[in-house]
Order: sequence, then structure tokens, then C-alpha cells
Amino acid sequence: MSIRTLPESTFARTVLGSGPGLALAHGAGSSMAGTYGPILEGLAARHTVVGVDYPGSGDTPRSTTPLSLDDLADQLVAAAVTEGLDTFALSGYSLGGPVAIRAAARHPERVTALVLTATFPYRDNHLALALPIWRKLAESGEREVLAEYLTMMALGADALEAMPAEQLQQVIGFTAASVAAGTPEHAELALRADVRDDLPHIKAPTLVISTTQDRFTSTRLHRQLAGTIPGAQLVEIRTGHLPMVERPEEWQKLITTFLAQHIA
Repeated sequence: MSIRTLPESTFARTVLGSGPGLALAHGAGSSMAGTYGPILEGLAARHTVVGVDYPGSGDTPRSTTPLSLDDLADQLVAAAVTEGLDTFALSGYSLGGPVAIRAAARHPERVTALVLTATFPYRDNHLALALPIWRKLAESGEREVLAEYLTMMALGADALEAMPAEQLQQVIGFTAASVAAGTPEHAELALRADVRDDLPHIKAPTLVISTTQDRFTSTRLHRQLAGTIPGAQLVEIRTGHLPMVERPEEWQKLITTFLAQHIA
């Protein structure tokens, strides 16, 4: 099998830990720190972790052109290879799921395992309605209204209803302050992302983590991923779209336990 030529690694990246490689693909409107921050040290205790910030996230400048799933996937792989990882596992969350799937499809010789959380193979009708609202709110500059929408959509029912009013307002304020500048481009890419043709060709051992109270990506989409990727395992976590907020230790354990079983 020929190895696909990689681009120069230009996205800002995070590198931490030692051991077998693990490349991380974050969610839309977020960043490496925003998606994986609560479990990053735990992952790095057993792995050399490499992740990139998409354009408009973290320290990566915002793009002036529409984003490409192939470009994001290749940049993630290029960052890992630049850091000395010839092979590595991939973990993708939300929009990072299609990024990781595309990376595994384009660079199968490098990918040792695949973990997909709260993600989707394509935008269904629910996402076709939810994502444009997210994008329009991000473009409007009404950060508090956007934060209210994201809080309502992203938190699971258990976590949302357990919050006293004061804490809920604090969460909304934190969300408003942490909106990535590139959110409109991320949401637009999520509308176009479609990796259904890639799924039957994934060779790496795969774990699909289904967030059972998710209002963004449905359990139906999670099951479709697990049912189409050959040999994929499906596990559930009782959270909304934010396992890193609602059950970070449980999420980390699901990832590390699976990787310990499938990579040296």
C-alpha cells in the first residue's frame, strides 16, 4: 500500500505525554483544550498525545475560505508524524469524528485504533436544522444568545436539570466567553461532512461511544456508525453532547480501556 503524501503541518498543535501515539480531533466551535482538556492529562499518562486546533480555534488563524474535511484530516496526521509518530490511534469527538474517520480512510497504514464519541457519519435532518441556527447565532455576534442555545442543546437532561439557576447562568457565561472565532466555518463544514462511503473500508479496531442524552447527534447516528464500520464496538455513556463536562472520568476510562486492549 502506498503512503499518501502529507502536507506541511501548519495548524497549532498540542503535544503531551509518552507512549503509544494518540491523535485527537476536537469538536466544532471548540479547540483541543475545550474538547479534551478535562481528560488530557489522563490520556497523556499512557500515550503520546497530539492534537491540532482547527482554523479559528486555539492559536490557529481563522480561514478565509471554506474548510475541507480532507485538509483537517491530513493536518491532524501531519502533526502526529511531525512529532515522530509513524503510527497512532485516533480519537474524534463530534465534528472530530468525521475528521478522524477521513484520516483513517486516507492513511490506513498509520492508524492503529479509532475511538468516536458523540459523532455522526453525515448530517441528518436534525443536524440540518440545528447547525444553521448555530452558525447564524455565531455570525450575529450575539454570544449570550448563542451560549443559551448551546447550553440547552449540548447538556444532557440529567446535568441540565440538576443545575441551580446561579450555576446555569455561570455555565452560559463561560460558554459565551469560549466561543471559537471559527465557529461559523466549523458549523458549515459539519453540514457538508459525509463519511458514509469511508465507513465500510475502515480497518482499524473501532469503538463508538454513544452519548445517550445527546440533542445534537442522535443515538441513531451513533448506531449507524457502529453498524457500518466492520467489527466496531458500541458502548453508551449517560450524558448529553458534553461527556467531558458531565462524566469526564467515565469518558476517559472508556477510551483508555479500549486502547489498552488494541494497541501496544
